Amino acid sequence: MTSWIRWQDSLWPSPGDGFRPWLGRIEKFLPYALLALSAVLSLALSGHDPAVTLALAGIAAVWLLLTSTLPPRRWAGHPVAVAVSFAGLVTIAAVLEGHDTIFLIFMITGFFEAMRLRPAPLALAGIFTVSALINTMPDGGPLRAFAEQPALWIVITLVQTAAVGGGGLASAAMARQHAERKRTLDELAAAHEENAVLQRQLLSQAREAGVLDERRRLSQEIHDTLAQGFTGIITQLEAADEANGDPVEWQRHVGSAMALARENLTAARRSVRALGPQPLATATLPDALDEVSRSWSGRTGVELRFATTGTARALHPEIEATLLRITQEALANVEKHADATIVGLTLSYMADQVTVDVRDDGRGFEPDTARPSGDGGFGVPGMRARVARLAGTLHVESEPGGGTAVSADLPAVALEVRP
Repeated sequence: MTSWIRWQDSLWPSPGDGFRPWLGRIEKFLPYALLALSAVLSLALSGHDPAVTLALAGIAAVWLLLTSTLPPRRWAGHPVAVAVSFAGLVTIAAVLEGHDTIFLIFMITGFFEAMRLRPAPLALAGIFTVSALINTMPDGGPLRAFAEQPALWIVITLVQTAAVGGGGLASAAMARQHAERKRTLDELAAAHEENAVLQRQLLSQAREAGVLDERRRLSQEIHDTLAQGFTGIITQLEAADEANGDPVEWQRHVGSAMALARENLTAARRSVRALGPQPLATATLPDALDEVSRSWSGRTGVELRFATTGTARALHPEIEATLLRITQEALANVEKHADATIVGLTLSYMADQVTVDVRDDGRGFEPDTARPSGDGGFGVPGMRARVARLAGTLHVESEPGGGTAVSADLPAVALEVRP
C-alpha cells in the first residue's frame, strides 16, 4: 500500500509540491484548457444547441472552481474532497460527452483526477471508470456497450487502465530515482563541505602544532649552540680579564672569545634560515625537492636520483612544507646513519593523495627501535607525528643491512586561489 501511495504522490503531486512544481501548474490549468478547447470545437464544428453547450460547460467550470481552485490547499488535497471532486467532474464530463462526443477531450481530465484518489485500488477503479466512459459514451454509454459487447469493451477498458496505470508506475519510478539521486547529491555536497571544514581545521591545527615544534626545536638549538657559545665567550672574557698582566695569555683568551662569537653568529643565521622552508619561497614543490636533492648530493657525495610522477599541481602550503620537511629529515637520517651509496627520492601526485618516498641502500635498522634524535632533528617518531597532524601516514620499511624506505602519504589538498 505504501508503494502505491508513493506512486500516486510522485505521479501527480499537489500544487505546493516543491519536487516538481510545474506539475502543480498543469494540474491547476489543464482542466480549464481542455474544457475551453472542447467547447470551442463543439461550437465551431457541431450543430448542437450553443446555449446548452455553454450552459453545460459553465457548470463544469463552476464545479472546477468550487472543488479544485478555490478551496484551501489543505482541504483540496483531502481524500474525501478529492473523491467528491472526481465524482462530480466525471459525471459532468459524461453528460458533456453525451451531448457532444468532442467533449471526450475534457473527459481526459478524469484520468488525472483519478490518479489523485486514495487509496490505490480506488485510483485504479477511477481510471477504469473514466476509460469506460470515454470509450462508450459515443455508443450510448457503458451500460449499453457492455451489454451488447461485454468482452470487447472489457478488454479495451482494462488495456487502457493498465496503460495509464503503467505510465503512472513508470513516472513514479523515475520520480523516486530522481529523488534518490537528489538526496545522494545533497548528502555528498554536505559531506564535501563538512570534509572541507575538517580539512581547514586540521590544517590550522597542524600549523599551530608546527609552530610549537619549531619553537621547541629553536629553543633546543639555542640551548645547545647559542647559549653554550655565549657561556664560552663569557668564560674566555673572564679569563682574559684575569690574565690582564700577561699580554700573550690575554690575547689568546680574547681571540678564543672572538672565534666563539663568529661561530655563534653563524649558528644564529642558520637558525633563522631554518625557521621556514626556504626552497619553497620561490619554487614549486618538485623544484624545491630537486634543489634539496642536488644540494644534499653535492654536500654528501652520495648519488641521489629524484623523480616526479603524476600531474604536479599547487597544494596547500602546509602540505608542501610538511613534505619538504619530511624529505629533509629523511635525507639527514641517511647522511648521519645509513652509510648509503645510492638514494632514490620520488614525489608522486595522485587524484586525492600526494606521496614522498625516500629509499637508500644503506645499513638499515630496526624500525621498532627508532627513537627521537638527540641532535635537534625529528627522527622517525617525530616525522610520523608531523604527518599524522595532516591526516597522513608515514611508512618505514628497513632491516639491518637491507637499506631503508620512508614513505609519507598526505591528502592532496589543493591550494585555495582567492580572487
